[in-house]
Amino acid sequence: MATSRLQLEGDDSVHLHITHANLKSFSADVRFSPQMSVEAVKEKLWKKCGTSVNSMALELYDDSGSKVAVLSDNSRPLGFFSPFDGFRLHIIDLDPSSVTTGGWLEDTSLVEKYNISEEDYAKRTDSFRKFKEKGVSQIPAAAEAKTKENHMEDLCANIKVGDRCQVEPGEKRGMVKYVGRAESLGPGYWVGIQYDEPLGKHDGMVKGTRFFECPPLQGGMVRPDKVKVGDYPERDPFEEDEI
Repeated sequence: MATSRLQLEGDDSVHLHITHANLKSFSADVRFSPQMSVEAVKEKLWKKCGTSVNSMALELYDDSGSKVAVLSDNSRPLGFFSPFDGFRLHIIDLDPSSVTTGGWLEDTSLVEKYNISEEDYAKRTDSFRKFKEKGVSQIPAAAEAKTKENHMEDLCANIKVGDRCQVEPGEKRGMVKYVGRAESLGPGYWVGIQYDEPLGKHDGMVKGTRFFECPPLQGGMVRPDKVKVGDYPERDPFEEDEI
């Protein structure tokens, strides 16, 4: 079915699906004002994908997958290219040395791992081994024993997958992607969040366990008492600049 091109009354913004040539798992749905310049659009996208404004090329595709425009003039407004709701805005990173090139942001196997010899590790005074030998613990054993398997289960009663939410501290907004136990993180219940911005630590996989799917660095696992669900729409970073 073709995507609807009807706009809400009094709202002339356009809802576009964003993809990236180098980041295969990256995708986002973002609203733009047709009055925004192409340069302003790139500035907004830079905060989401990491490709700099000067190295970013944009292509516009309709809802059938056909290319309709190349946004080559930074001074022109977005509306000049006649985008409609459901069109796709494709990002191409022209910088061969960009952080998005070669899969570095998606494939951790490409990152060179640091190895330390047994002799050098034994000499370190700040290692976990030394920490255990001294018998020091930041969390008393008695407190750990009191953490039950159903810890904070009652707080999850009103938290459902798909809910919009706000996470404290920091008033970070996003969507609930997982609710349940996560034994690798500790006893009790946890909530998986896909943040609207890259404010997380992972893509939904934690300590080898896949809890949900989301773009890189937009995933987080938090305790239910840090989550408020309700009407928390995605923030537009340009709203605060409007008069």
